[in-house]
Amino acid sequence: MGLIKKFRIKSYKSEEAIVELKNISLFYNKRQIINNLNLKIYKQEILGMLGPNGVGKSTIFNLITGLRNPNHGEILINGINCTKLPINERFKKFNLALVPQYGGLIHDLSMLDNLNLVAEIHIKEKELREQKINKLISQFEFDALLNVKAKHLSGGQKKKLVIAMALINDPKILLLDEPFAALDILTIRMLQEIIMNLQSTDEISVVVCDHQARDLLNCVDRAIILSNGNIIASGSPSEVISDKLAKTEYFGDEFNIN
Repeated sequence: MGLIKKFRIKSYKSEEAIVELKNISLFYNKRQIINNLNLKIYKQEILGMLGPNGVGKSTIFNLITGLRNPNHGEILINGINCTKLPINERFKKFNLALVPQYGGLIHDLSMLDNLNLVAEIHIKEKELREQKINKLISQFEFDALLNVKAKHLSGGQKKKLVIAMALINDPKILLLDEPFAALDILTIRMLQEIIMNLQSTDEISVVVCDHQARDLLNCVDRAIILSNGNIIASGSPSEVISDKLAKTEYFGDEFNIN
């Protein structure tokens, strides 16, 4: 399968970091998970994170959202040090949204009820809630599924619904944890297109963490490879694939995305 994203959209991106992790170290029970890590996520870019199990990909999401606090270092969002800010303040103040690998919806509620539930939390005015939900219904082509309970949706439909629910609060930073896991090829391609449209149409900075390396590299502007709690390679998909250390630690010699 050829590249989905045949070009890297330069005009959408800037050199201004929307998120910055500075000299971050984190320990679990005296075991070091993150080792003096430095990472910048730029405005309106799609960043992919790859690496073996246990290297700290999901931990970076937890650090950004405030689910975990670092033992050392600082976390800046929009240039503001938020290292000690609680989760709710970060999500509200900096327009964060997280799409988890599992869950994120109520299975016994219909698709429309799931959307309404989140909208009622974030949007006080009824008219504005309806406008936002109608926009998402059109954007994700949900019309025929609105009254279907979430438990009866396919894996791809559930993933689309959870992403739509995350967009209700108009986030500027969207974190996607393993969005391509256990999905078929056509559904993955659909999600890749959704992710790229979020960058261009909604002006969102998107960070994708996944084990499906080819699927991830097909839709990102930049990727980082993590190993032993730090970044060992960073650059465009072609740059990280050809990186010698990334080959040794993660890809192997035969990997390609063609």
